[in-house]
Amino acid sequence: MTIQRRQHYLPPEPPEPPELSKPPEPPDLSEPPEPPEVPEGGPDEAAPLIRNQDFQTLWTSRFFAGLGKESGEVAYPLLMLLLAGSAAQAGFVGAAQVATAMITAVLGGSLADRADRRTLLLICDLGRLVLLVAFAGMLFGGHATVPLVICVAVASSALMGISNPVAMAAIKQLVPSSQMASAAAQNQIRFFTTTALGAPVAGFFFSLGRAFPFLAEAVCYLVSTALILRIRRPMQAQRGSEPERLSLRGAVSGFVLLARHPILRPMMLWIVGFNIAFTQTGAFLALIATADDRGASNFMIGLTVSLAGAGGLAGALVAGAVIRLVRPTAIFLFTAWSAPVCALALLAAPGVLSLGLIVGCVFAAVPCVNAVFYGYVATSVPDRLQGRALGAVTFMSLLSQPIGILSIGLLFDLAGPTMVFLMMAAVSALAALFTLGPTMRALPRPEEIAVP
Repeated sequence: MTIQRRQHYLPPEPPEPPELSKPPEPPDLSEPPEPPEVPEGGPDEAAPLIRNQDFQTLWTSRFFAGLGKESGEVAYPLLMLLLAGSAAQAGFVGAAQVATAMITAVLGGSLADRADRRTLLLICDLGRLVLLVAFAGMLFGGHATVPLVICVAVASSALMGISNPVAMAAIKQLVPSSQMASAAAQNQIRFFTTTALGAPVAGFFFSLGRAFPFLAEAVCYLVSTALILRIRRPMQAQRGSEPERLSLRGAVSGFVLLARHPILRPMMLWIVGFNIAFTQTGAFLALIATADDRGASNFMIGLTVSLAGAGGLAGALVAGAVIRLVRPTAIFLFTAWSAPVCALALLAAPGVLSLGLIVGCVFAAVPCVNAVFYGYVATSVPDRLQGRALGAVTFMSLLSQPIGILSIGLLFDLAGPTMVFLMMAAVSALAALFTLGPTMRALPRPEEIAVP
């Protein structure tokens, strides 16, 4: 209206249209949205993953939490052997930890979709911190008993089982879909590095005193907590006004999602079968028993196991490059069908070290598969279901491991290494059949099926 009045009372001012050039000022208004795009408003698609500070902070936090967890898994059996002098009771602690983590992962996945993920991670890390400081104090005072060790180990595993799917679910909000598989590949480096470092760290601190490994583990959780507080972006999408309630139906929805998902279903079926044949603990048990049966020294047995474990770490270091250069179908087919071939090769392998090298070749392909698989979970599952899907994945992955370990141990006692390697070949070959379906033979890249 001001322009109309000026035209009515001041006719000479039609040249005033220059003032109509003021509307171009909106381009200036488009500048404010740009700053959030880099530091706060969501990950920048063009920036390298290494410059994503929030993801790297979460990764470092989980590294310290994982290092504490891995060192604890060695420290608890050592403490049980010292207190009870029983390998069976030490084994019971390990089995109880796996079973607890498996069950609580489902609960953690449900909570990750309903509660604030940052708060959940802080509660779990601080809970383990307080628990382990109190436990170390009891060890210093000489009040530790076998039931107490079991309770602390189970409680710590419960908090770890809850926090794992929560941390994995948060990645969807911190990383763009185009970099999700690369983020999963970097997580594989963390997993295999903490696995390799956990045993020597626990052994070193245990040599200083029985309480020191648990104090060191508590420090890891303290560092992890401090890092979680430094993450700036929210770790989940906005929720509705009324949060969804916990229920049995909601808890099993992650399993239903896996069963109905056209890509995740055949992958999960293959992973379960592969874990029965080549679960890490079971494969190491087969190597140790076979090497001992062939009269190898303790040094050679340890070197053989180290070669197998080094394969997984080497694969994790190159997984990022592999998933960028190789199609997902080729990665899965190669891993699935090389496993039974390597298992048969174990039958003819000369000496002992060659056994470790062959198993190391199988483990080297695992991080690439894991990176692609978790990339699919992150990109193709909505944020509101991320936690439940990851909880179901964790449950299924852990469920198959005790089966594989027990099967390998029993078969070795009954029939020796030949039957063990034949079983590993047969089970991994049957599992590989799931990769021959039309879906698995034409897999898209994870970013190609991204959903909010």
